Amino acid sequence: MTFELLAARLAGGLAQPVDDDALREAITAVLPETALGELDGIKALPGMVGAAADTLRKAWRAGVDLQGRAAEHPRLQSIANLEAAVVETLPPAMMRPADLVAAGVARLDHAATLFGPVEIVGITELSPVWRPLLHALAGRVPIRWIAGPRPVPDWLDGDAIQIAREKAQLPGVFAISAATAYHEAVEAMRWARQLLASGGAEPVDIAIASATPADYDDHLLALRADASLDLHFVHGVKVTASREGQAAAALADILLRGLSQTRMRRLNTLLRSYPGPFADLPESWTNTLPAGSPLSSPEAWGRLLDRLTADDWPDGRDHGLALAAIVGLLSQGVEAAEQAGETLLYGQVHAIWRKALAAGAAASLDLTLETLKQDDGLDPCVSVCWMPASALAASPRRFVRLLGLNSARWPRPMAEDRLLSDHIVPTAELDPLPVAAADRRDFATILATTESEIVLSRARRDEEGRLLGRSTLLLQVRAEEDYLPRNRLPLHAFSETDRLMARPEEFRAMPQAAAATGCWFNWLRAEITPHDGAVRPDHPLIHAVLERTQSASSLRMLLRNPLGFVWHYGLGWRAPESGEDPLTLDALAMGNLVHQTLDGALRTLEADGGVAHASDQRITAAVSEAATEVAGDWESERAVPPPVIWHRTLDEVRALGSRALAFRGGDPAGARAYGEVPFGGAKPKSDGAIPWDPEAPVAIPDTNFRIRGYIDRLDISADGRHALVRDYKTGKAPKNDIVLDGGRELQRCLYAFAVKAMLGDGVVIAASLLYPRDERDLRLDDPDAVLGTLTGHLQAARANLASGGAVMGEDTGNAYDELAFALPANAGAIYRPRKDAAAVARLGDAAQVWDAA
Repeated sequence: MTFELLAARLAGGLAQPVDDDALREAITAVLPETALGELDGIKALPGMVGAAADTLRKAWRAGVDLQGRAAEHPRLQSIANLEAAVVETLPPAMMRPADLVAAGVARLDHAATLFGPVEIVGITELSPVWRPLLHALAGRVPIRWIAGPRPVPDWLDGDAIQIAREKAQLPGVFAISAATAYHEAVEAMRWARQLLASGGAEPVDIAIASATPADYDDHLLALRADASLDLHFVHGVKVTASREGQAAAALADILLRGLSQTRMRRLNTLLRSYPGPFADLPESWTNTLPAGSPLSSPEAWGRLLDRLTADDWPDGRDHGLALAAIVGLLSQGVEAAEQAGETLLYGQVHAIWRKALAAGAAASLDLTLETLKQDDGLDPCVSVCWMPASALAASPRRFVRLLGLNSARWPRPMAEDRLLSDHIVPTAELDPLPVAAADRRDFATILATTESEIVLSRARRDEEGRLLGRSTLLLQVRAEEDYLPRNRLPLHAFSETDRLMARPEEFRAMPQAAAATGCWFNWLRAEITPHDGAVRPDHPLIHAVLERTQSASSLRMLLRNPLGFVWHYGLGWRAPESGEDPLTLDALAMGNLVHQTLDGALRTLEADGGVAHASDQRITAAVSEAATEVAGDWESERAVPPPVIWHRTLDEVRALGSRALAFRGGDPAGARAYGEVPFGGAKPKSDGAIPWDPEAPVAIPDTNFRIRGYIDRLDISADGRHALVRDYKTGKAPKNDIVLDGGRELQRCLYAFAVKAMLGDGVVIAASLLYPRDERDLRLDDPDAVLGTLTGHLQAARANLASGGAVMGEDTGNAYDELAFALPANAGAIYRPRKDAAAVARLGDAAQVWDAA
């Protein structure tokens, strides 16, 4: 047992020492109500619980009487008030070290019966508060201090206590320098694997240690999984490295940062396997959530739940009330942290949550969870161990590797207490066993108790590339330092990955490596290769993607980015969505918002006498009403900017919409207007009137392309002999008139043809692009002639793609290419210039459209 437990047993009854969890819970409970004087201003800040626990521990171990010295300084009075409140809150059986010592001294007559002879093993120092009890106990029972080769403290009474000393071990000592802390961890795993593979050591003989294990925990945890090696973390692993810890972190994420669909999906996935509200929901209930909608407010969730019926749920039962209760609880934020844990969490997840709340304020739950540790479940008796240097000093092993022997890391620098500064209580009194002295003592103990081999390791640079100095402790050993390059070939690899990296010939023969190497070198060549989009002629995927019904957008991509066309429509690649609210709407989203608003306003005006006869005031009112309705749908189904920016965006939408509908330029006499008119098989977006059968196919002559889409606005004269096709553009108008604009502008031509195909050749068609921002209307003078020109370009593009020319085009990798991430890095500056000439040659006539006016 520890000396604390020995004192508690001697004290009798149900006495027990104060454990860390109980101390933190007590401090958390009493801090809000306890008067701390000048500390009142910081007692609610994150970290206060930890700082207070450290200060009380130091004072108790050093034997500082806080109550007796409270009058010496206001800060001491504050800490004394906190101590009194904590002691009153702790269970009566939980006693401070000084109280245990006093109770134990009073019951020394029972020592012989309780203990008999006492042996103290693996300890190099004892806190001052325990020393009187040790010496008093030595007068009643035999005590042996088994020091072995460790140093013996000066205060120990060698007459009353028998001291057993041994000669220091003489292991082989080796020193190495690695590139970084991660490289140190890699070399440590290789060293452990080499010892095991050679048969020179069993796992129980091997230890890896550091004075600052937190610097290496993440590295070794990842390497342990890669190596399939049982590496026991003596000091525990982060709770967030487990599924239970991730579940607690997911709940903290929602409470701290608010609701969102992404966070709710993550929480549901992690909690479904535990009893509770999430387990009561159907297995695939998240399929009812609209894709792309952030659902970042309780109101958005409320609107969604109001629309859902029993038929929308996977099991045919309405779970809206249960989900609404979960959303309502989570929407309360960190103020409901305790209630959320009690309601939603179970078992180990619940225990982690309660421990995190006891360790710090609810407002810092994510930071607290990062610091919590738990046992990794491995048996140290049959495992290689990774541990703090203090643990290794108490439990030696035959083969030892020490990491982090850099200046300011081993030994660690001394620091004043966070609450009791040196001018209040001298540091030498409050912390008589400082961390720097303990680090030096542990290093000396490890050198003296290791039997076979010690490897002393340090990093040459930190993670940011700064040079690191050598620890002064390395001056105590005589060992020439070996310089280990980061890319050296190890004699013993610690994992399959490490082995393949050490044997490039073997790795090079693997199919994955061969494919990656071939791709890389093909990207570096000037000519077009299969990794640049060249495929065999008449490929079935190319044939399938060409036979699908196209849209103006897909044909524009075919003309200007054949590679992206195949990726998008053939392979189904899409840019990943963040799921977070954007700061602003991009050009595409802004255009969609304006178009939806115009469609709603147009339907309202047509039902009220027609847009042609509507006054400017009536148009403004209709647009405002439509914008409000569309905004509500967007807020519940899509990601929108923060409120201030969102309201400013809606004001801009209203202004653009009013200008667009109030524009009077060449509208057919007595015309009726239609908005978002579907054709070629496109599904209607609303229940508004449609001037034709939207399912009727529309084919572009002599191209084998069928098209479908939505016409922003279609005005048909009262006699049915004239029609105006209008496409709205929310950006800035071009300086000069455009026709095809290098293949960018296809809507006027294609939509004019579609209207003629649906209404007949006897209708005179006019087509225009309207830029409401500049109030500029660009008419297409001769749609039929433009269609003839476009037909030639589409024929060339189809022939090129069918022959295998799915190569990059004018828009590949530009700022609006959503699949640019699939290209080589910095493609616009390096890859594109290298391949441009060959790509244009491969495209042939298909590239001529880029020069079209």
